Amino acid sequence: MSAEATNPATPGPITPGAHRRRGRSRIDLRRIGWAALLGPAAGNRLPDAIGHVVEAHRAHHPEAPLEPLRRAYVLAESSHRGQMRKSGEPYITHPLAVTLILAELGAETTTLTASLLHDTVEDTEVTLDQVRTEFGEEVAYLVDGVTKLEKVDYGAAAEPETFRKMLVATGNDVRVMSIKLADRLHNMRTLGVMRPEKQARIAKVTRDVLIPLAERLGVQALKTELEDLVFAILHPDEYTETRELIAANDARGTDPLAEIAEDARAVLKDAGIAAEVLIRSRHFVSVHRARRKRGTLRGADFGRLLVLVGEDADCYGVLGELHTCFTPVVSEFKDFIAVPKFNLYQSLHTAVTRGDGEVAEVLIRTHQMHKVAEAGVVALGNPYAPPADEQTDSTGERADPTRPGWLSRLLDWQEAAPDADTFWSTLREDLAQDREITVFRPDGGTLGLPAGASCVDAAYAQYGEDAHACIGARVNGRLATLSTVLSDGDTVQLLMGQDPASEPSRDWLDHARTPAARIAIRRWLTTHPATPQPEPEGRRAPEPAARVPQGAPAGRPAEANAVVDQPGASVRLAGCCTPVPPDAVTAFAVRGGVVTVHRAECHGVARMKSTGRAEVGVHWGDTTQCRVSLIAESFSRPHLLADLTEAIALESVAVISATVEPPTQGRVRHTYTLQLPDATTLPGLMRAMRNIAGVYDVSRAQHPAQTTS
Repeated sequence: MSAEATNPATPGPITPGAHRRRGRSRIDLRRIGWAALLGPAAGNRLPDAIGHVVEAHRAHHPEAPLEPLRRAYVLAESSHRGQMRKSGEPYITHPLAVTLILAELGAETTTLTASLLHDTVEDTEVTLDQVRTEFGEEVAYLVDGVTKLEKVDYGAAAEPETFRKMLVATGNDVRVMSIKLADRLHNMRTLGVMRPEKQARIAKVTRDVLIPLAERLGVQALKTELEDLVFAILHPDEYTETRELIAANDARGTDPLAEIAEDARAVLKDAGIAAEVLIRSRHFVSVHRARRKRGTLRGADFGRLLVLVGEDADCYGVLGELHTCFTPVVSEFKDFIAVPKFNLYQSLHTAVTRGDGEVAEVLIRTHQMHKVAEAGVVALGNPYAPPADEQTDSTGERADPTRPGWLSRLLDWQEAAPDADTFWSTLREDLAQDREITVFRPDGGTLGLPAGASCVDAAYAQYGEDAHACIGARVNGRLATLSTVLSDGDTVQLLMGQDPASEPSRDWLDHARTPAARIAIRRWLTTHPATPQPEPEGRRAPEPAARVPQGAPAGRPAEANAVVDQPGASVRLAGCCTPVPPDAVTAFAVRGGVVTVHRAECHGVARMKSTGRAEVGVHWGDTTQCRVSLIAESFSRPHLLADLTEAIALESVAVISATVEPPTQGRVRHTYTLQLPDATTLPGLMRAMRNIAGVYDVSRAQHPAQTTS
């Protein structure tokens, strides 16, 4: 089925792309201009052909200059004269249609001027220098960018390096991509006379690359129509079924959504809120998705209510009134005003139910938010307007304050891509992500990430390649591994190590979803080939000379400095809790005339009492040397054991034994039995161990310690 037969937005026959001719003599722009002035559009009169463009343009920009549009049309019409589209129409109808699409979206004059000229350098003898001389640097920059994009093959056989160069060359000005998207929309509208296999090929490229680009640039008006055109070509049966479903709903005598809209108008009027309540019909693909999700559709499912107000605060006022007078569907509420989407979109989303069970989805936004929601970057005007000293950044590049975060990230991570194939495959993966989430940093900032992103992605989004030193994270205040998948609205605190030579784990690639993370990790792995791994850290005793002070033999415990009320008894400090002064302690007599001393809160004390053992009085003597067991809990990373034992040695503490449990979910537990020269050094020792990168807790042992004697 052709687009001509199925296009829901454009009645009548649909025509194909351009038939292009070359070989014309060099065009004198000044001569063409004078010829046009002497023709039917003499004087300052605008050519009738662009009257509808001017009308749409002035609706958004009442004071916009029109002379550039007149001159651009004269040049475009003259240079394309003799070229025809496959439908038999003059070729000039194509740039006119593209320009009208952009004018209706609110594009500024410079964009419309470049749109009228966007095929002249590619398809005629007009040169870029001529355009620059006649219309200025801005217009030439846009025309050049669109010309480069025209040379890109977006299909499976695309040359990745070519695509990268072209996309990056145009990425510094979002208006280039806006013109390209409008160009593709008009070509999709006029695809019907092409062979079915060519229609399908173009539709697939539009689906895989250009529709995601339109989504990321926020140009919803273009995106939704492109989706419907692609749907009609690639899924003709489902499209026909959906069209019949919409027609059947339109034929109903009653419209529940209109009734709910009238009730909402009355509610807001009574509340004194100036608001415009409109009904927005779902487009074809939206209806198809809603049916797949909900099964049978009811009358109110074929559209949404759109409430437009003047101020941000009024949006929340409308929300409160609707939730008071209707029954809200709590799970449907989303606040994209407080947290805008990655493509500049802002709106409140909710759903309300009336008594008969009809559910109406409601979008609440200001008029300006609505303009941006429909047209995205097109509605933002010229992002490079004066003052002139703010038009470039410190690197000499064009500074775009309106550039969406996604495009900024693309320009950043393409530079880090080790090769063009990696860039291309990673871009396709990124474009395949149909939803983004927002996570919060502890400082109040936000990070935009694709759905399914992990803490690894958050680390590279926030710190770039410095994220190699990330050792863990807290998600919503709780410790989490870097593999933890994030949800929309999570708060993420990334824990960074202090070692400048830190390296990423090879396992991180399994959890990275964003191009920035995957490219940075791959690049590091490429430049640091794997080396044979050292013997796994397990039960391991460090070198005695480095970690056991003189006078404290490593093989046997030091003399206990606890004095018990049982003369002649041998005193032993319990290994389960390793008490040290000034811990509160108690003691119990065990076999062989031995008395064991426990910390008062030790779990073993309760067991001793439950077996009927009598407590023995005990107090600390003058001897300060003591033994203690500490447990260090940390995120797994290379060289952690060495760093911990070095910190212990610097405190002049001897390591009697060290046990390292196998890592679990990126975390590792170390148990040390230590000989302290003085009990008063214990707090400082524990602080020193906690300061080691990756260590998040150090505590006294509360269970039997594994020691060697």
